[in-house]
Amino acid sequence: MTIRTLIVDDSASMQAVIRRKLDADPMIEVVGTASSADEARAQIKALDPDVVTLDIEMPGMNGLEFLERLMRLRPTPVVMLSTLTSHGAEVSLTALELGAFDCFDKAALPLAVDPTGAPGLADLIRAAAQSRPAATGRREIVSYRHAEPEAFRAKPRSMIAIGASTGGVETLIALLTDFPANCPPTVIVQHMPTSFTASFAARLDRLCPPRVEEARAGAPLVAGTVYLAPGGDRHLEIAGVGDKRHCRLVEGDKVSGHRPSVDRLFHSVARLARADAVGVILTGMGGDGAEGLKAMRDAGSVTIGQDKATCVVYGMPAVAHRIGAVSEQQPLGRIAARLIAECRA
Repeated sequence: MTIRTLIVDDSASMQAVIRRKLDADPMIEVVGTASSADEARAQIKALDPDVVTLDIEMPGMNGLEFLERLMRLRPTPVVMLSTLTSHGAEVSLTALELGAFDCFDKAALPLAVDPTGAPGLADLIRAAAQSRPAATGRREIVSYRHAEPEAFRAKPRSMIAIGASTGGVETLIALLTDFPANCPPTVIVQHMPTSFTASFAARLDRLCPPRVEEARAGAPLVAGTVYLAPGGDRHLEIAGVGDKRHCRLVEGDKVSGHRPSVDRLFHSVARLARADAVGVILTGMGGDGAEGLKAMRDAGSVTIGQDKATCVVYGMPAVAHRIGAVSEQQPLGRIAARLIAECRA
């Protein structure tokens, strides 16, 4: 079965570039194009596409406004096209929060293969077709918090390690807003472009009770702080002795197709923190993090996988579950409470 795709972009030349890119994939059929929000609305009603590619910059109603209305009234998998620069990071993050499946860098469209190793546009279209967007643009998340933040006291040396990819922006916001302000030290690898991570860390810091910062080499792991791996050419690991742990940023080849890699982080946690740590693998394409989570479980860590029903893409958690890396699966709304329970003194 082909994936019926609608291209929405105000540039006719860009529409042609996108169409050529997608026509090369036998699984994808471009069923139409639109140059404005009004045209896109009419085309979606007439064609009922499986996936929409949407330009953020459009005349009249911009892509974000159209996305918000689309996800509220007719939830559809959407891949946003943007210039993934520091300037575009904030609007792209907003698009992901509003329910876009993912963002694709327009600069990579003319390339046969993205030199960064990021998924191609056709890859994202295929994955988006398997996703389940929810009405209102934000997937429903049920909170099961049982204790107020001030009631929490962590076990000495406890820590949390988290890996996420596609769908991780809104998932991490939902998860960390249920964390207490004095949470155990928490380290995260979220696959995203280099220009996004500083903006995303700042956004999480504004929205969530604990402090959230982009990880720095040598930064000590302290309670009440969440460390987000910077995008780019280094892996995030933890290092240290006993309860004196710190962040380490390490150059190296990609691991499981990614840099920073969830596997690389989890393996370092397994070596150093062992049963002191709790590992979590969240929504995402591919299998990064599965082997590292298995190492954590073998070292004595409790390991949690997000369940299929609440994942945007049940890829990374599925691989981890299949190889026996996950000690339990939980819906997103329960994960924060489970983490805090495991780390409670």
